[in-house]
Amino acid sequence: MNGGTQSTARLTRKGSSMRITGLIRKEFLQIVRDPSSIAIAFLMPFILLLLFGYGVSLDAEHVPVAFVVEQPDADTASLVGSFMASPYFSPMVFWSLPDAIDAMGARRANAIVHVRPDFGRLIHTPAGAPIQVILEGTDANTSRLILGYIEGAVQTWLSQQSMVNAQPLPASIDLRPRIWFNPDVRSRNFLVPGLVAVIMTLIGALLTSMVVAREWERGTMEGLAVTPVKIKEILLGKLIPYFVLGMGGMTLAICMAYFLFQVPLRGSLWLLIALSALFLLVALGMGLLISIVARNQFVAGQVAIIVTFLPAFLLSGFIFDIASMPVAVQIITHIVAARYYVAILQTLFLAGNIWDVLFPNAAALLVMAVVFLGISMRKFHKRLE
Repeated sequence: MNGGTQSTARLTRKGSSMRITGLIRKEFLQIVRDPSSIAIAFLMPFILLLLFGYGVSLDAEHVPVAFVVEQPDADTASLVGSFMASPYFSPMVFWSLPDAIDAMGARRANAIVHVRPDFGRLIHTPAGAPIQVILEGTDANTSRLILGYIEGAVQTWLSQQSMVNAQPLPASIDLRPRIWFNPDVRSRNFLVPGLVAVIMTLIGALLTSMVVAREWERGTMEGLAVTPVKIKEILLGKLIPYFVLGMGGMTLAICMAYFLFQVPLRGSLWLLIALSALFLLVALGMGLLISIVARNQFVAGQVAIIVTFLPAFLLSGFIFDIASMPVAVQIITHIVAARYYVAILQTLFLAGNIWDVLFPNAAALLVMAVVFLGISMRKFHKRLE
């Protein structure tokens, strides 16, 4: 009796395994017949990484700066020359402030540096020589960045003048900054890891959001409904192929980040792969749930973009600092899975295996994966109505 029970259990497991294998094979054949899934997994991350990696930068370079020099002398010429030698500025010299203001109004200059006529004399006095800086503040973040660049350039010039004169200038300040994790201050090092999170969200959500909806639209769900295939077997048969496809897209994105854009990877590669797989399960779970509820490919695709891609782009910390957002929006970001994955990626790429950051974010992703996949299983029924 006991042997018969064990034999029945083995046959049941074997049957389940064969059904899952058949469903996986069916889904892979569907992927081959419909190249759009392959394009989403591989072509889309390639194009997005190229566009953002090369086309988007948070650094300010070759900033047009209007210098107003009312009384030229050796010191003002040296100061303007130091700005001209910097890759961050494209200086233009004006002899009057109204002309510089007109240039800023015409958007030919983003900042005005006004040097007083007695600059050369005052720079050697204990009080120092004031320099007026006028910024075009349409883009507040860029304006603050330009102001920091101008202050840094002036301090660099003061240090150089102190060495030339073999004595410190009275107005000089000895600044010795040290920058951790991103010493070159390359915005690409910050953008590319965050972009990987956005791409993974889009891949996972779009790949699965239309899977079950497509079955309902094409009428193949009716065929599955009359088979002995169980709900969990159907879900596994659909998740596993797209998980493999998504991991392939993730591998491409990470290789481009490391080899093409030279983003350093200071953490463990295997830990990066494991946590990326965990996040992909969350994204696939969200897409699968959307697909089950929508039952229409167009609607499922639109909902996936609205509830997964846009929050991942705007509320994950990918571009906008979460700490600078209003408190209400900060609370909302806690339900955005990409927020936790962005923190993981930026930590592993730029800082290393910092467990105080990795562990709580990984735990949040694990909870989300269980919730979304669990809800998908409960919502999915083999019923035609």
